Amino acid sequence: MSALPSRLLAAQLRAGAYGAWAGGHPGAPEVGVTVPVQDAPQLERVLGAAQEAGAKVTVLVSPVLAGLEPDALYAAAQAGHEIAGAGLPDSPSALEAASAQLVQSWAADGLGRASLRRLAAQGIRPLPAPLDTPQPGQTVRVLPEQLAEGLGHLRALGYRPVPVRDVPGWRPAGPRDLLLHVYTHTVEANFAREHGVIDLAVRADAVMRVAALDHAPAPLPLPRDTPTAELHLHSPRIVGLSGRSALTAYRAYLRSLKDVAAAMKARPELQEAQAVFAVTLFHAQLEQGGFALLPLPPLRARVYGLGFRVLRLVYGTARPPSEPQPKLAWMTREAFLAKYG
Repeated sequence: MSALPSRLLAAQLRAGAYGAWAGGHPGAPEVGVTVPVQDAPQLERVLGAAQEAGAKVTVLVSPVLAGLEPDALYAAAQAGHEIAGAGLPDSPSALEAASAQLVQSWAADGLGRASLRRLAAQGIRPLPAPLDTPQPGQTVRVLPEQLAEGLGHLRALGYRPVPVRDVPGWRPAGPRDLLLHVYTHTVEANFAREHGVIDLAVRADAVMRVAALDHAPAPLPLPRDTPTAELHLHSPRIVGLSGRSALTAYRAYLRSLKDVAAAMKARPELQEAQAVFAVTLFHAQLEQGGFALLPLPPLRARVYGLGFRVLRLVYGTARPPSEPQPKLAWMTREAFLAKYG
């Protein structure tokens, strides 16, 4: 497909310009699958692969193809797939006439402001930029020849591939979406890079990240030069799962500790870690999971508490934390791997 929008236009779309879509619920396992098709044989291949997998997708089609192959588009719509636009929006009505389906979305690739204004005037919204790796409530783009493999991969990770229109909580973007994007790609990305944080949130409900440390920070009852592993949460994921239910988030939290155990056995940088710890407000859950709790010095507790409040503001969760003050939760490597490995 055509090139993605310029940085400025992409930022404006993330903020809701031209009625652009933002995405869906950040705790939902559904992910919107978009598939660009260029001709009738490709469309037939997509329909066959989707039928074999028992899946529905969003097919990205140009008005030109709609005019040339109306029967193929109608068959796709009748099979339950969503029809969305791609390319220059010269005649969006051609898509609707061929598919007998209301077109709500259009791929923004290569579109200028005039085209986006034309779409907005007809109530058609630009799709969000597809992600390289799936995230709950967002979209991915899969090429026709890779659809069968792509659908299987998504399901293996716990995702539910659906048409974009069927993603729970699917909504238009607003300025806050741009601010959140900037925060995650600057503040959080810089922190992860500087501290060597390893993202383990591959599955749809995985919420953990981990960093290897060459020391044991206070108040761990270990020699200062003891290598350790520090747990970090994938903030958008845990906020999204908490939005579904506290029990859902709790179960995902505990399941994700198994991801940490697997990483400690497999990743070279974690081989020497003799303890696992986290400074967290979720210490009651970790205590139930076998972690020992240690109080933080008052000043350090206040600093961490302020940081957690900032995160709650950034990610927009109204749910109060399970505990008012953070604590340090920890386990020895041996005990952690025995329980979660």
